Amino acid sequence: MTDCLFCRIVAGEIPAEIVYEDEQILVFKDINPRAAVHLLAIPKIHLTCLEEITSEHQMLIGHIMVQLPHLARAQGLPDGFRAIINSGPGGGQEVGHLHVHLLGGEGLPGFN
Repeated sequence: MTDCLFCRIVAGEIPAEIVYEDEQILVFKDINPRAAVHLLAIPKIHLTCLEEITSEHQMLIGHIMVQLPHLARAQGLPDGFRAIINSGPGGGQEVGHLHVHLLGGEGLPGFN
């Protein structure tokens, strides 16, 4: 999907500050951070939002979730973090590629 911003990051067409990568996922720093630590964990395959996932994606989604605590600790967040998935325009999703926000540290916003 060549018009997808995150697919273009995966393809190396758009630079990003990558903090972790493996065969299935890419994790990079958000360019508009909402907290001291704000990472985006994305699958390398294009999935638009949570509504698109099926049982065939269980291992992939599980893999992302298992990596989050490791990523948080590596970013200096030993006491916890927040993981957020916005799904679809009505859920606040701004980029049409499934992604998990990992936030923590100073400036962590509350829920209003």
